[in-house]
Amino acid sequence: MSLQAHDLHTEFPEYREAIHALKVSDNHFSRLFDRYHEINRHVVRIEVEAEVATDPELEDLKKERLKLKDERWPSATQASINRSPNVPAAGAAPSA
Repeated sequence: MSLQAHDLHTEFPEYREAIHALKVSDNHFSRLFDRYHEINRHVVRIEVEAEVATDPELEDLKKERLKLKDERWPSATQASINRSPNVPAAGAAPSA
């Protein structure tokens, strides 16, 4: 079986800097990031048969991983947009 990498840096390489910035500046994001990777490691261990789980248990872990990713994605994209020199900040007047 071929396994896909699901760590956030692999899934969203274009947001690597934003993810790092959020990890060090946003405690809530950091906790969810750590939880996501904890679940991801658990899923991988089950998939490579280093741990045992039922199919429903594995599916529940994958659903939780997806939910956490969905919760973090808007934060990373918004942080990336806010750091981009070509995109005006929200409420900022366009430059002439």
